[in-house]
Amino acid sequence: MQEARAPFPPFDLDTAKQKVRAAEDGWNSRDAKKVCLAYTTDSVWRNRVQELQGREAIVEFLESKWAKEQQYRLIKELWSYTDNRIAVRFAYEWCDEQENWYRSYGNEDWEFNEAGLMLKRFACINDKPIQESERLFHWPQGRRPDDHPGLSDLGL
Repeated sequence: MQEARAPFPPFDLDTAKQKVRAAEDGWNSRDAKKVCLAYTTDSVWRNRVQELQGREAIVEFLESKWAKEQQYRLIKELWSYTDNRIAVRFAYEWCDEQENWYRSYGNEDWEFNEAGLMLKRFACINDKPIQESERLFHWPQGRRPDDHPGLSDLGL
């Protein structure tokens, strides 16, 4: 039996926001083995044009992603929710091995099971090259501090 991960559907505004922040915190940890536990063992993903299924594929994908996307910092924001689904918009900043900086923008659609684990994740993402001086996400690697502005506060 798979573990449960509160909050559980059906979502209300507060529990949807909690789920979004928990996902942001997990991804900012850059710990793929921990992050994958928020998903069902057979979770289905589409990330850009790549399709994945299952926790092992998720771990492999995330480890590869974070090896490439250095100095990764992510902000997610609730867009919409209903019953067992949540839509978010997000942006993250990162640099490559040559220290070229990017801000990646996207939207995700999530579907959860009754135990609060994500069954499906569909992500559309675009990368925008930026100068290091244009970076907006300034906090030590890891969880975004509670007093750091969110996407709307930053005008994103």
